[in-house]
Amino acid sequence: MPFFSVVIPLYNKAEYISACINSVLQQSFNDYDVIVVNDGSTDDSVGIVEAISSNKISIFNQENSGVSIARNNGVKFAKGEFIAFLDADDIWKNNHLEILNQSIQAFPDAGLYCSNYEINYNGNYTKPAQLNFEYANTPMLLKDFFLASLKDTVVWTSASAISRQKFLDIGMFNPIYITGQDLDLWIRIALKDTIIFHPEQTMIYNKSITDSLSKSEHNEARFALFSSFVFYENDNQNLKRYLDKKRYGLALRTKIHGELEIYRKTIKLINKNNLSFKQKTFLNLPGFILAPLNKIRPFIISNKLYLSLFKR
Repeated sequence: MPFFSVVIPLYNKAEYISACINSVLQQSFNDYDVIVVNDGSTDDSVGIVEAISSNKISIFNQENSGVSIARNNGVKFAKGEFIAFLDADDIWKNNHLEILNQSIQAFPDAGLYCSNYEINYNGNYTKPAQLNFEYANTPMLLKDFFLASLKDTVVWTSASAISRQKFLDIGMFNPIYITGQDLDLWIRIALKDTIIFHPEQTMIYNKSITDSLSKSEHNEARFALFSSFVFYENDNQNLKRYLDKKRYGLALRTKIHGELEIYRKTIKLINKNNLSFKQKTFLNLPGFILAPLNKIRPFIISNKLYLSLFKR
């Protein structure tokens, strides 16, 4: 039985999957297998995986059902004691599993393990994740996931691992959420169990193709997710601050695209004291000003101004 099972959901990532898989096969820690769940791809993604010669790789096919079900099924197929998640457009450095193993050996009963990571904002601009806490050089127990994640989130899916049994016990990824399934899971774990963070940057997250304020789809699902923990916010102010930052992003999306009902519902949930002056200023701008700003977003990123303008 392998120590890790690497679960990779795959849907139309022909451009990225080869680099992704090869980053796994180059790991210094060798006790793992790879579960690729083909979520009904219509491009050549599966053919590319099939052409890679490795007895570590197994491919499972399903009708297109979404990333939550693909990941959940991958875990069901897995034989490893621990599950390491990896998205098909992200890549690992060759010490990723070794670092996760260090954390597991130091804290064998934790609820979740994660390593530090870098963010590729476009093809030419990669920057370390900006985390809201101090850390040293060894794995550590995260005191407050929500406070630590007020900038970039501490836990990124492709930099995380969890025992297979704990994943099943916590309820897996919730397929009712079309987007934000990972955020929902991390919150549920953080409210009930411990999270271990390793400061070594072992993963590169390809934000350039997955995140955009121009995406209007699934905003009802985003609102449902960001309002599902209201009960817990009453007793956890850092959770409230964390979710209000997420709601800020949703408010911008919906104002840009004229989804005013969701925008109004979202604004009602936000405590404006949890936003910066710059964020409050952006929220007060009319949609016809935000929309052109959003259209020039790729140029802003390429000039390294995106973080200062839109995020903080």
